[in-house]
Amino acid sequence: MKPVSGSADAAIFDEAYYQRFYFDKKTSVVDPAHTERLGAFVCSYLQYLRVPVRRVLDVGCGIGLWRDVIARHFPQAQFHGVEFSEYLCERFGWERGSVVDYKARTPYDLVICQGVLPYLSEADVQKAMRNLARLSRGALYVEAVAREDWEQDVVDEQVTDPRMFQHPAQLYRRTLGEGFTELGGGVWLSPQAELPLFALERAGGR
Repeated sequence: MKPVSGSADAAIFDEAYYQRFYFDKKTSVVDPAHTERLGAFVCSYLQYLRVPVRRVLDVGCGIGLWRDVIARHFPQAQFHGVEFSEYLCERFGWERGSVVDYKARTPYDLVICQGVLPYLSEADVQKAMRNLARLSRGALYVEAVAREDWEQDVVDEQVTDPRMFQHPAQLYRRTLGEGFTELGGGVWLSPQAELPLFALERAGGR
């Protein structure tokens, strides 16, 4: 097994971690119904924008909830899962890798990165976001808990991993903004997509 880089401790993401946050109903942060709603929103928005989705990369794919969502909305698309957890790779057959430095021969039409970035230090999270720009030639969906979410009690601390870094939202927006246009709702569009956008479809009108 080749080594993977990143500031997150690989030992964190063992069987016990996924039992607590994914498989135990009392402490799970995973809600398949939520992923269905989220996936319907993201995929429908990309269909509205006419982003062609033929190849999808899920970096930090976990137990693979997005795979079925993509199959329903983009049945002709190829889905590829990359995961940092050796345990999940062995269990589900994902490719092992880190969002910090994972490389692909050809950029993807849609890249998904959900719940991964807050586990990285400030230096590594910036490297990861710039790497996401290299991996996507179309759209990116990112979900990351920011410092403001903790301060404003948006997160449920009983089921949220306290080991995550509390990076400010501006760090995410500023770095992702180097390679994408923010569309809102966690959806970002690469300039390689070359799709026209109305001013009000761009977050902040930029």
